[in-house]
Amino acid sequence: MAEMAAKGESPEILFWVGCAGSFDDRYKSVTKAFVKILNKVGVSFAVLGQEETCTGDPARRAGNEFLFQMQAMSNIQVFEGYNVKKIVTACPHCFNTLKNEYPALGGNYEVIHHSTFLQQLIDEGKVKPADGQAFKGQKITYHDSCYLGRANNVYEAPRKVLEALDIELVEMKRCKTNGLCCGAGGAQMFKDAEPGNKEINVERTEDALETGAGIIASACPFCLTMLSDGIKAKEKEEEIKVYDLAELIAQAEDL
Repeated sequence: MAEMAAKGESPEILFWVGCAGSFDDRYKSVTKAFVKILNKVGVSFAVLGQEETCTGDPARRAGNEFLFQMQAMSNIQVFEGYNVKKIVTACPHCFNTLKNEYPALGGNYEVIHHSTFLQQLIDEGKVKPADGQAFKGQKITYHDSCYLGRANNVYEAPRKVLEALDIELVEMKRCKTNGLCCGAGGAQMFKDAEPGNKEINVERTEDALETGAGIIASACPFCLTMLSDGIKAKEKEEEIKVYDLAELIAQAEDL
């Protein structure tokens, strides 16, 4: 963003990478996949790089309101400095916080989750994943992220992206408004599990395995981690794969 601003240019979108997309080795591949798609279709975008800090979502969920407001105000200052209008992010937690919680602090932007953005590219004919035939006829199930689904009512976009792959979409018994959390939201990701006879992510993984799908599709870094761990706990890593929507589209497009 700083380099573009120095040239007097402004991008169409700011791609908000997020902590997972920047630092988590597994989720970095989602960031790369999404960037490859943006480059292929010629979308003008920029990232903040070193100027990007956490949205403050984990701090607020864990009860540290002071830290959340400090982080949020710092980000809003950066956005204002670059006159940011449109933000796209691959993380539902960042999406929810930027879209619904920043306005109360004076940060008003058009915020889009990458599943919706990918659906728009497919609808406009800029991305044609079915042409690659990479996943034709395969059974894929989709896990609804809480912050994307119930919190923001984004249910159709991710499914339309998957259907564009010409696959067989099989729904879990608990899906959409009745979906089950992966177990990581609300800052649960960062604390030890409480006493019980089963981890939530194992319960959710069992839901996915029941569908008979060979691929579990996700649109959230938290969910991707929890479901991948659930598959490991079930010792099914060889036959069941967990991918983000962007990775599936990039593979289908052979990027």
